[in-house]
Amino acid sequence: MLRKMAPLTINSTLQLRSGYDIPQLGFGVWQIPSNEAQTAVTHALAAGYRHIDSAAAYRNESPCGHALLASPLPRASLFFTSKIPNNSYAAAKSQIARSLTASGLSYIDLMLLHSPYGGSAARKGAWLALVEAVEEGKVRSIGVSNYGVHHLDELEGHIKELEAERGVGRGGVLSVGQWEVHPWCARGDVREWCAKRGVVVEAYSPLVRGERWGERGLVRLAEKYSVSEAQVLVRWSLQRGLVPLPKSGGEGRIRENAEVFGFELTAEEVEGLETGEHSPVCWDPAASGLDN
Repeated sequence: MLRKMAPLTINSTLQLRSGYDIPQLGFGVWQIPSNEAQTAVTHALAAGYRHIDSAAAYRNESPCGHALLASPLPRASLFFTSKIPNNSYAAAKSQIARSLTASGLSYIDLMLLHSPYGGSAARKGAWLALVEAVEEGKVRSIGVSNYGVHHLDELEGHIKELEAERGVGRGGVLSVGQWEVHPWCARGDVREWCAKRGVVVEAYSPLVRGERWGERGLVRLAEKYSVSEAQVLVRWSLQRGLVPLPKSGGEGRIRENAEVFGFELTAEEVEGLETGEHSPVCWDPAASGLDN
């Protein structure tokens, strides 16, 4: 699906099913060392990013939170994401508390289950912990990461079960799903599932870790628009209606990855850049079974 709405700007947002808005361009901090993360996030905020994507497993929630709190920008204009590394009710409950303490924030904008691992009962328990965190005002929106369609179908069942157990409307609202998405791993199945339900799709590793630099179609578009190959890929994600999360530790690259609003790919170019490959460059828990 191509985004055909108001012209994209660095301030563009998408509305979540929770009712909150998410900035469409995010800044990823995976593999940014803790002692460098505060500086990187500060550079990102200066470049116009308002959405920071962290995780407990990244071990940099604290410096990210410190950068947000030190910013002169109002907290309401900033969006912070973290993720639960282990699925179970107890693990998720305790991790939410630790993430709030580590970040220093009074609430987390988006909390995701980082993977589907652990089995059905563990996933349901972890989801319940997220739902309770929303009810307690600790988290505003919730979602999942790296789920396959079979995991997503199961989650819909869990939400119905929780509504039967807890009351109508108390099973939780799935607002966001996060996956590795780029032209060589487009994940049409999960994107279609989410589109039918109004779930926003976030794209991590949108730059493919640089492993596709030099691809003929990518180079052609970069030359046509006088931009970098990375800028073409970020723009592709945005025009697909995704929330890309480009990551870089260098100030120049951080700024460059945000300077993608001075050109627009044609619909044919967006379609043409996408391949039929399924070639993830990161882990791929989406393929794991329901019992795993």
